[in-house]
Amino acid sequence: MSFIYKIATEQEEFEQINQLNYQTFVEEIPQHDKNKSKTLTDKFHKENTYMICLKDELVIGMICVRSNRPFSLDGKIGEVEEHLPVQAKKPCEIRLLAVDPAYRNGRVFLGLAQALIRFCLKAGYDMALISGTTREQKLYEQMGFQPFAYLTGSEDAAFQPMYLTKSTFDEGIAGRILKEQINFLPGPATIAPEVQQALAKVPISHRSKEFDGILHEVQGQLKTLVRANDVQILHGTGTLANDAVAGQLSLLNGKGLILMNGEFGKRLVDHANRFQLQFETMEAEWGKAFDMVLIKEWLERRKVDWIWAVHCETSTGVLNDLEQLKRLSKEYNLKLAIDCISSIGTIPIDLSGVAFASAVSGKALASYTGVSFVFHEEELIPSNRLPRYLDLGAYAAAGGTPYTQSSNLLSALTVALQKYKYPESVYETIALRYNKIRRAVEEAGLSVLSAENESAPGIMTILLPDGKNAIQLGDDLYFNGFTVHYESSYLQQKNWLQISCINDVSEKDVNKLLHTIRGLSEKTLVK
Repeated sequence: MSFIYKIATEQEEFEQINQLNYQTFVEEIPQHDKNKSKTLTDKFHKENTYMICLKDELVIGMICVRSNRPFSLDGKIGEVEEHLPVQAKKPCEIRLLAVDPAYRNGRVFLGLAQALIRFCLKAGYDMALISGTTREQKLYEQMGFQPFAYLTGSEDAAFQPMYLTKSTFDEGIAGRILKEQINFLPGPATIAPEVQQALAKVPISHRSKEFDGILHEVQGQLKTLVRANDVQILHGTGTLANDAVAGQLSLLNGKGLILMNGEFGKRLVDHANRFQLQFETMEAEWGKAFDMVLIKEWLERRKVDWIWAVHCETSTGVLNDLEQLKRLSKEYNLKLAIDCISSIGTIPIDLSGVAFASAVSGKALASYTGVSFVFHEEELIPSNRLPRYLDLGAYAAAGGTPYTQSSNLLSALTVALQKYKYPESVYETIALRYNKIRRAVEEAGLSVLSAENESAPGIMTILLPDGKNAIQLGDDLYFNGFTVHYESSYLQQKNWLQISCINDVSEKDVNKLLHTIRGLSEKTLVK
């Protein structure tokens, strides 16, 4: 039996909430008078956020959150802060915890508690307060609630003020059995235990022979993975790596062409502008791959010296054709620069013939964020025209370590890269996971932005039906234990949601994600 947790948004959900409210707090606990409609609308209904548990179409459990003061508990015992044993900066009040008697086996209560703690942490609340019926005080304590102040209510309906924090939740049964969020983000990656252990090693000097050995091992692993001549390791994100690429393009003293078909192509333009590069742009529709015929026609009419493009456009899930770009660059004697940040580690890549390519540690390679790299085909020399930290020639001249670097981050990366000793199995796993999730998403009535033959296997962009909200779906998936990608501004502007397939996720967890998507889709998305 599978339950789904979500924020109530539909009229029929609110009707069932009022019925469950009446059943619990009128018929079972005599807190309110009976009425003919057998429904009870809470006095704070318009201010409440209701977390509900669904079994198919039925609301079988609920709990509501309200942060407006005064709390109802303030009216019973006075200002709650005067009684609390710990301080709270942003408290909320929890009310109307109710579960249909047919489902009171503890599982729904614990599920509601887990969804509640996720909601509170996401909203920034650091304490939840509740007036809990004494009939279920033991259950509340299992959820992590702690009693304070004194009993309120009547002999027939007595209530104990209680509070919940992240630490008390973690100490309760619900917290101890709460699994970590299942990661379907394109980054940060899920870190394997052996990679975590490597990061925790005692740091060593970046001027030591031992450090040189680690650095050269990482460089060798990376060059083998993508068939590159050389690579320089930087300490920073992909933004740093692309700034370094822009710096190298500025040394060419020529004009370039930047290709765009998504947010990260647009960011290449920003990198180029900040370096005052001379360039033109070609833009394809978001969700479509580059049209190589149009690019070739453009190159026939205009003279440029370099092309810069994104391989996997993360914002749309489109995989642009690297081999075709390499052929065009060779045909027109152009330097080719490629952003491989979201493609490296997800598919076979051959960077022979590519002048510069950027990548990072914290996506499919599944190490910690903070290491980026620039692959290069030709030997580089230092240039005083570039900022020191962006001068790849200085890195090459210093044997890869011109400045301080972290042995811990490199140790973690070299361990993470060991799974690419046989990369084909990694690529196959990612592709199978992508295909399974894509089929299920489409069967649930949702659409994927990119055509299947133009899609990157590492990430998919999901389109929602008109009038439906990607933030709502992303939040509801989060409350059920899944972290997907929907909070970036470029996704919210287009009402898109993304699922990444790069992380090591069990088949059971993939199936659970798909069940939850189907349930949420049937309930609120495609009606």
